[in-house]
Amino acid sequence: QVQLVESGGGLVQAGGSLRLSCAASGLIFDIRTMAWYRQAPGKQRELVAAITSGGSTKYVSSVKGRFTISRDNALNTVYLQMNSLKPEDTAVYYCNADHQDLLGVRGDYWGQGTQVTVSS
Repeated sequence: QVQLVESGGGLVQAGGSLRLSCAASGLIFDIRTMAWYRQAPGKQRELVAAITSGGSTKYVSSVKGRFTISRDNALNTVYLQMNSLKPEDTAVYYCNADHQDLLGVRGDYWGQGTQVTVSS
């Protein structure tokens, strides 16, 4: 089992910045892709950004140029630097990890979520 713990959410004014962190722990063998999703009230959960173990990244178009995803493989931690925040970025942000164990079994793990609120 893999556990994910997020931190770094909070309340910020529009134009401000926040940095989210997500640390993985447990029986870790190979975390392939780590990602951040978000879910705003009344909306579906959407992928915000993802990063592979090799460092390849992708972003939803609405955050390109403002958000940066990075990871520290030695610490099994993924980060999301969010700059120039907008009220529409308000959501609960979830960390996700695609893990493969020693036997090759894949598992999809989620954190508990952290609230990000951007005031106008």
